[in-house]
Amino acid sequence: MHAEAQTIQYPASGGALLIEVAEYVCSITLNRPESMNTINEEIRHALPIALRAADSDPAVRVIVLRGAGDRAFCAGADIREFRAPQAPVQYRQNKVHQHWVAAFEAVRKPMIAAIQGYCLGGGLEIALACDLRIAARNAQFGFPETGLGILPGAGGTQRITRVLGMSLALDLVLSGRRLDAETALAVGLVSRLVDAGDLAEQSRVFAESIAARPPLAVQLAKEAVLGGRELPLAEGMRLESDLQSLLVNTEDSVEAANAFREKRKPVFKGR
Repeated sequence: MHAEAQTIQYPASGGALLIEVAEYVCSITLNRPESMNTINEEIRHALPIALRAADSDPAVRVIVLRGAGDRAFCAGADIREFRAPQAPVQYRQNKVHQHWVAAFEAVRKPMIAAIQGYCLGGGLEIALACDLRIAARNAQFGFPETGLGILPGAGGTQRITRVLGMSLALDLVLSGRRLDAETALAVGLVSRLVDAGDLAEQSRVFAESIAARPPLAVQLAKEAVLGGRELPLAEGMRLESDLQSLLVNTEDSVEAANAFREKRKPVFKGR
């Protein structure tokens, strides 16, 4: 780790998550390989805390989410935790306090999902909540929820439409159809495809290539892209211009120009 970046202490997650910080990249691993990294209450509680910690950590510039083992990124919710039906009002009140996937929306730093094997249901919702997705060639994507009498209820119906468009999103949600990795790349669900044995290395290289860039520029560029999605073009252009004006005189911007002129590697400090 770089000497000037002192990592914060991450809260214990009871083993459901493995967290590692190196070279400005925080790797968060869903650590339930025996159940294909299905989502239980421990993960719902620990993952938002880990994301907030990584986002506030000066030693982190990029966050990578992955699943332990080689069978799955995450195969969805742990069916073993499904209980007897609750009254609708009681269920809705409980859900008000369980916005665990909403924690992704507050993260300023880029998030990459490194996906192998099954990426289903809540696992696909986690991947969609990340900014970028890199997949192994053995990856499979889908929403099985309607076959279980429910729907993708952690942002899935909303995010998949924004990524793939209405027609394909409805196809996946209503039919339970699965996409293989090649199709996922073709339709834009993932941006990069690698051999399964190369996923760990290539996701690390991908993350470090982003982490090597000026961190404020990366964060504000993310804000410009995501913040402009729902804006009319003129308002999106205004947002872009406002964010650009914040960057032009930063120390990192000056350092980038000086390093280019002096033919040396720049040293970015995030200010």
